Amino acid sequence: MPPRENGHEEPVIRDNRKIDPETGQVREAPADEQEAPAEAPQAQNGELAAQLAERTADLQRLQAEYTNYRRRVERDRVVVREQAVAGALTELLPVLDDIGRARDHGELTGGFAKVAESLEAVLTKLGLSPFGQKGDPFDPTVHEALMHSYSTEVTEPTAIEVLQLGYRMGDRVLRPARVAVAEPEDATPASDDDDN
Repeated sequence: MPPRENGHEEPVIRDNRKIDPETGQVREAPADEQEAPAEAPQAQNGELAAQLAERTADLQRLQAEYTNYRRRVERDRVVVREQAVAGALTELLPVLDDIGRARDHGELTGGFAKVAESLEAVLTKLGLSPFGQKGDPFDPTVHEALMHSYSTEVTEPTAIEVLQLGYRMGDRVLRPARVAVAEPEDATPASDDDDN
């Protein structure tokens, strides 16, 4: 570069446009660019492609981990909520038993009856449902047998008396129904007379 009057070199301006603006013709690439080996860009492209594939795999792995984390947190949040609601409902079961006994004895009147109905409605809204009816087939997964007898009036083990209602929240049994169970009389154990 030729030095300028003040001693500094003049800037070099290169026109890298592929089409000559004056003639409109395609320009030839300079000789120094034509001599550059074609393998170098391909090697760089291969290396860049490998880095891109590695970064993409890392991103996909992180995305999958994050998605799994979100699902696990949401599932845990639902479980914790259900456990908290079940714990609170379990503590209220004796109150419901007292309300049921008051209703059976005709003592549930006036304002107390409205409060009891409101409480039962709220607990039903939270998912609490009573179960256990006289005449239900005995199911040891949802019934607790407190008394046992034999009867000719039943054809299978049956709850003949409900001593205390059972409660469930969804599919989860909070308290089994406490019942008196009767079995068919022909299922009685063999007596000692058969041994003679």
